[in-house]
Amino acid sequence: MARSFLLLYSLSRRRVSDSLRSLFFIPTALALTTSLFILFYISSTSNLFNPHPHRQSRHHFLQNHPIESQPQSSLDFDSPKESKPLIGKTAANDIIFHDEDIFTHDYLKMNKSFKIFMYPHNKNDPFANVLLPVDFEPEGNYASESFFKKALNNSHFLTKDPSKADLFYLPFSIARLRHDPRVGIVGIQDFIKDYIYNVSHYYPYWNQTGGADHFYVACHSIGRVAINKAEEIKLNAIQVVCSSSYFLSAYVPHKDASLPQIWPRVDDDPPNITSSQRKKLAFFAGAINSPVRQKLVETWQNDTSIFVHSGHLNSSYEEALQDSKFCLHVKGFEVNTARIGDALYHSCVPVIIANHYDLPFADVLNWKSFSIVIATLDIPFLHRILSGLSANEYDSLHSNVLKVRKHFRWHANPVDYDAFYMVMYELWLRRSSVRVPLS
Repeated sequence: MARSFLLLYSLSRRRVSDSLRSLFFIPTALALTTSLFILFYISSTSNLFNPHPHRQSRHHFLQNHPIESQPQSSLDFDSPKESKPLIGKTAANDIIFHDEDIFTHDYLKMNKSFKIFMYPHNKNDPFANVLLPVDFEPEGNYASESFFKKALNNSHFLTKDPSKADLFYLPFSIARLRHDPRVGIVGIQDFIKDYIYNVSHYYPYWNQTGGADHFYVACHSIGRVAINKAEEIKLNAIQVVCSSSYFLSAYVPHKDASLPQIWPRVDDDPPNITSSQRKKLAFFAGAINSPVRQKLVETWQNDTSIFVHSGHLNSSYEEALQDSKFCLHVKGFEVNTARIGDALYHSCVPVIIANHYDLPFADVLNWKSFSIVIATLDIPFLHRILSGLSANEYDSLHSNVLKVRKHFRWHANPVDYDAFYMVMYELWLRRSSVRVPLS
């Protein structure tokens, strides 16, 4: 009797176990089947499983036919023997603003209400040369930093009442700190660390947001390491800098803003050279101080239509810009150079060859409408990209260059829609950014 009971008990447990297994097996099998179906769909409709996804999305001006062979390089660039898909140029690329109506409306609103409080310093401050606006016309390759401070000081945006301020300006100058014998390159980090300490201990405004409503402006490339001992600036404050590279950990896109690096020019009437007067296809001159520029020279130094020069020109740099349809902006030590401003000033269509570059005023301007941006991997295809443009496409780019270049001009007394006002608009867009104050 006991054996019969044990047998029945064993059989019943086995039936229950089998039932439980079937209950777990059915949904597991369905989940596995569904997962396999999803993976098959993704693999057939996307580049997720393509080991070289960048090869599927080349510049939209490339034509759908084989590329002629060019010299190889030991650098990590794509093979130039691949053909590229044709991606048509759309009408949206002819518009210089992402949304002109929104920009115009917000610009007027910004111009009426936006207020900046600049931390005060007097002429007797031992570092007045670093903290006060310059009393002369800014000069040199990094003049944008001084032009902004001087223009802000002459504008209606400043307020002496911090309770009315949307943002607070930290007016230290990286470029002037670099050349000050009391500070120099090695002392910049400590100077800024001490400056933030003083601001946070003698004024209440920094601590209200942990610096989230504060900003500084720097054009010199040393600015990207100048804040290494002041982490709260990097994490919270708005950095308006020329070295606006996604690749740099110090630069945070959308929180920070790209400052255009523009060589100062006193001439108020930039030249208007028509496309028919431009005999060269493309032009570049500069120091060979990066693998990207080295690749450019190796590939195109003997070409008869793309003029690439290492070092300084023996002839006029300005005339070379005016004689070329396209002017190349190529990454050197840093992603930023004044060449974009040079090209626009001389109404030459800029070709930007620099990866990870947050272009100036990209929140507002549609760079595809007045420039060509290509990856460094596409240097071997440069001639095909540029010569593949139709006359109408080039004329559209050139026409938009003439429209947009006013946004890349500095004036000691700011002029509506110039570089100063465009930077102010970028700051206005960031005035309500909410970040958690540091503990």
